Amino acid sequence: MTITITAFEKSPDRGRGLARDMRVRWALEEVGQPYEVRLVTFKTMKEPAHIALQPFGQIPTYQDGDLALFETGAIVFHVAERHAGLLPSDADARARAITWMFASLNTVEPPILEREATTYVERDKDWYHERLLMLEDRIRVRLAQLSRRLAEADWLDGAFSAGDLLMVTVLRRLENSGLLDAYPNLSAYVARGKARPAYKRAFDAQLAVFTSASSA
Repeated sequence: MTITITAFEKSPDRGRGLARDMRVRWALEEVGQPYEVRLVTFKTMKEPAHIALQPFGQIPTYQDGDLALFETGAIVFHVAERHAGLLPSDADARARAITWMFASLNTVEPPILEREATTYVERDKDWYHERLLMLEDRIRVRLAQLSRRLAEADWLDGAFSAGDLLMVTVLRRLENSGLLDAYPNLSAYVARGKARPAYKRAFDAQLAVFTSASSA
């Protein structure tokens, strides 16, 4: 069976690699698994066929034979469990890598996404700047904690893992905010992730979709 994932036909991130199918593409590239992509529009994401796969009407979804999954954390975890390359073989190291997967999505990402949403939908509010400063302070707390933990290491816990894959994609959302500038080791960490051949292949594949849609 061929793995099939869904992605935006016209990505709102303009091909910058921020749409969440990037995480799944990267994971599949890291483990050397071929996959197909079914492109969806915002309209088709709300239709019954897609809702049957993703009850919240989002992307990506993942299908492999009779198995259908949604949520990038769950999909990346499934890929990492099924194929070598994203989780250590040592049981304790494996558990720590999984912990970093959860930390990426549950601890580091939420204030980053909240800040992002605020800049889109609350910019005209009287309290916008006060709220933005509050959110950025929350993000700095997390970045400082993560920076201390990473220190001078290349990756979060030994070799590159699914935990790093998710953390790099989370931190990438701050690249144009200036918030990473105070943490050179985190900026270098993100750059190392982006330099991986599997990341480059995934990024190029996602960008090609946007480029094709823009020229159509």
